[in-house]
Amino acid sequence: MNCSRRTILTAVVLASVLAVGSKARAAERSISSPDGNIEVVVTDQDGKPTYRVSLGGQPLILNSPLGVATNYADLTQGLSMKDCEVQSVSLDYRLGTWKQSHIQVETTRAVCHFEKEGRPALDIVFHVSNRDVAFRYKLYPKRGRGGETLAAVISGEASGFVLPSGTTTFLCPQSKPMTGFARTAPSYETGYTLDDQPGKNGWGEGYTFPCLFKVATPTGTNGWILVSETGTDGSYVGCRLVGESADHAPYTYRIGFPQAGEMNGQGTTGAAVSLPFETPWRTITLGTTLANIVESTVANDLVQPKYQASKDYTYGKGSWSWIIGMDASCNFDEQKRYIDFSAAMGWRSVLVDALWDTQIGYEKMEELSRYARSKGVGLFLWYNSNGAWNDAPQGPRHKMDKSAVRRKEMAWMQQNGIQGIKVDFFGGDKQTTMKLYEDILFDANRYGLQCIFHGCTLPRGWERMYPNYVASEAVLASENVFFGEGAAIREPFDLCMHPYCRNAVATMDWGGIIMNKFMAPDNHSRHPRHTTDIFEMASGITMQTAIQCVAMQPNNLTENELPTFELEWLRQMPTTWEETRYIDGYPGRYVVLARRHANEWYVAGLNAQKEPLKLTLDVADLFPAGTQLKYYVDDRKTGQPVLTSVKTDRKGKVKVEMQPNGGLILQK
Repeated sequence: MNCSRRTILTAVVLASVLAVGSKARAAERSISSPDGNIEVVVTDQDGKPTYRVSLGGQPLILNSPLGVATNYADLTQGLSMKDCEVQSVSLDYRLGTWKQSHIQVETTRAVCHFEKEGRPALDIVFHVSNRDVAFRYKLYPKRGRGGETLAAVISGEASGFVLPSGTTTFLCPQSKPMTGFARTAPSYETGYTLDDQPGKNGWGEGYTFPCLFKVATPTGTNGWILVSETGTDGSYVGCRLVGESADHAPYTYRIGFPQAGEMNGQGTTGAAVSLPFETPWRTITLGTTLANIVESTVANDLVQPKYQASKDYTYGKGSWSWIIGMDASCNFDEQKRYIDFSAAMGWRSVLVDALWDTQIGYEKMEELSRYARSKGVGLFLWYNSNGAWNDAPQGPRHKMDKSAVRRKEMAWMQQNGIQGIKVDFFGGDKQTTMKLYEDILFDANRYGLQCIFHGCTLPRGWERMYPNYVASEAVLASENVFFGEGAAIREPFDLCMHPYCRNAVATMDWGGIIMNKFMAPDNHSRHPRHTTDIFEMASGITMQTAIQCVAMQPNNLTENELPTFELEWLRQMPTTWEETRYIDGYPGRYVVLARRHANEWYVAGLNAQKEPLKLTLDVADLFPAGTQLKYYVDDRKTGQPVLTSVKTDRKGKVKVEMQPNGGLILQK
């Protein structure tokens, strides 16, 4: 039975249906999206809660397990579904740091009540919109002779995603804990595979969220599925997706809890909770094209702000010496030079990276901040998250892991007009780690500080939950382009993946629009950048983050290394958006997106392929027919950046071409 947008059905008693063969009778309930295109079927076959999902009548997720395991009851089996309460819910909110600023979503909300041994045990709550399915669990106290069980531990979930034959994967392997640089892994900085075969488990530890799948349906069309989670805070653990090895369909992936070795073994892998308790959401975005994946807002649809912003936080572009100059650049004179550079470009900030505490010092940092403020520039200061969970030697250390020390440090920053912090090297998803993120964010807001995280986990609805949160890395980011030419060669592939995966579910601090031709302060030694200038400029649009770093150097203004039109573009490029539209693309190959800032649309494209790509783009919804557009593009013969123009035709279409590792920008 479908639920119309206006109908509210409560306390719907489910009819039992006969099971096949000798199996027990099972309850079954169908929950549909407002437009009826997505259907979720929930059952309790053999006492085990399950669900399946179809899109346009085509199965995309087969019968998949649900439930949680706790230390007081096994809530994965022995359950019976008694009824489902179904209602229509309209979501309407504003969020200035996300892919849309005003978000309106119609959804069907269903609460399915499960009993165990005749008593309420578990609710499974479903959110079904016209492009997303999400579910979460609500657990209840257990009554016994000694009273009610109110304190519990959730040790795992049965939550799974069973995918049919013809599925291919776009996944990012999870690292083993306490490996990599200074034993900081997992830092969520591994590369995606493209159209890989299912039935694997990464490097043996599963996959980092989000996880993208392409499913071939029985009718021969493709369905796209993006699996992730949202609403995770200090009351739970961050999760991953674990593949259950199989050499044939169907292919099962399950929710995996943290690894025991994370955070140097500190903390348990389970979640200690107080009952009743609601878990974070498991999210599934579906579509016959990639538009729903790119445009989905589900990560923030399902959460609420945890506190009010202590001030009006501002956003924009900034400079960062470390991405090219590394540790040696974090000295007083060089940072002052970058402050002048940001001021000359009209940018809002400078990120002062690791070792400033010893190479600049607190007293000189106060002087530097005064100078920056006199120029209209704010400073972000780098901090090591470390207490005792990695070997990273960079300082400041031991300033963020204890509340009293952290608040004293933040009070000093507030007194000296520091704009925000970048905290690095977390390496884990245990509950103790998630609580650390939340505590840092909460304390920072008290002192009017914005937060960026690196060497960190995926943010899960944090843009809306924490108003002073800016962005997280959680990706194989731009610093690797500096570290080795292999990553520089791979950069086009990576930036053509993230709009469909990592950046589709959360803001992403890639770390820099790289405008240096070579990865060195002198701009001629070390290895080259393998992308064109237009590619890098366009990536500032395709990558979504409200504070966008531009990896340029002050000498770029004096040595005529960049054309004037490029500098002007980098000065005026927006970083916040009212609306996002998917236009064309394929993961890892190319992407064309449109974003609107105020009343102006920007179309940006990236091409990671080895051949030029000719496209006819339908932009009729963005620009009137016959509109003359600025056209930033790479010259097909010389490869040099050019600013020319192109006109939309009578149907609102425009013909464009992107060179290998090149890009395009269209602007009215």
